[in-house]
Amino acid sequence: MFVATVVLQLVEEKRLTLDRTVEELLPGVVTGAGNDGRAITLRDLLRHTSGLYDYTADVFPEHSAAAYYARRWHVYRPAQLVAMAVRHEPAFPPGTDWEYSNTNYVLAGMVVEKVTGRSWEQEVRDRVLRPLGLRHTDVPGTRPFLPQPHAANHQQFTPDGPMVDTTIPYRPFDLGADGAMTGTARDLNRFLTGLVRGRLLEPAAFAAMRTTVPMPRDRDHPAGTRSGLGLFFTPLSCGGGYLGHGGSGFGYLVRAAITTDGRRSVTVSTHSRPGDPRTADRQEDILRRLVDRALCRPA
Repeated sequence: MFVATVVLQLVEEKRLTLDRTVEELLPGVVTGAGNDGRAITLRDLLRHTSGLYDYTADVFPEHSAAAYYARRWHVYRPAQLVAMAVRHEPAFPPGTDWEYSNTNYVLAGMVVEKVTGRSWEQEVRDRVLRPLGLRHTDVPGTRPFLPQPHAANHQQFTPDGPMVDTTIPYRPFDLGADGAMTGTARDLNRFLTGLVRGRLLEPAAFAAMRTTVPMPRDRDHPAGTRSGLGLFFTPLSCGGGYLGHGGSGFGYLVRAAITTDGRRSVTVSTHSRPGDPRTADRQEDILRRLVDRALCRPA
């Protein structure tokens, strides 16, 4: 959500357009194995309609505690992550379907850096965090410790295995523009409120952000969820719907949401993840129901 907001601010400033292609913005970066940056637009990146392979499956191919410990300090440059992704064939021609891919936002961060000449992290700090006073949200980078105080994360890698402390970010996919930020529930709520109430984007840019495409139902998204630019629209059981986004990694799940009128927001998280798939599905369902109940409760 943060990087998408910065991109849309650059669109407002006429430094970008959503219909610019990846090849125009990052020449020669997306090519090979049927991938064609000439056919992928910035809009495709932000709403996950590019068809690009999700690199995260390659940086953690084995789901085990041993693999986690062996790889957690490895640092990849964004261009290396994209190069991994484009070794795989695309899932579909750009703009014809929907599939979540972290590669899209690695590329979006690269676009921000190309256009501004500064890091995407600094652009997020200056354009989003400071204007909204989000003092407890930042990008830790390669620092080995998180700001205190913080929650502890634990991941069970197998159904009968031990809970493994996974609090330290997993560097292979916790350093890029697709998911390198840390923060608090209060800051996430303040960000969403500022976004919906017009403190970050002009009405036309926010309307573009809210323009959605259909997406398949899966364990992460309830029926009727649609994908916008950096956020999702999900129907509420009481009518209407909410805007927001989720996040997950080793040992945690987060769901941040706000009603479309900006009057009510909620962020829920859990900091232990089970190894049994059925239990994991129930955990996902509980978080979804918590969000729905919080946003639907009587004022």
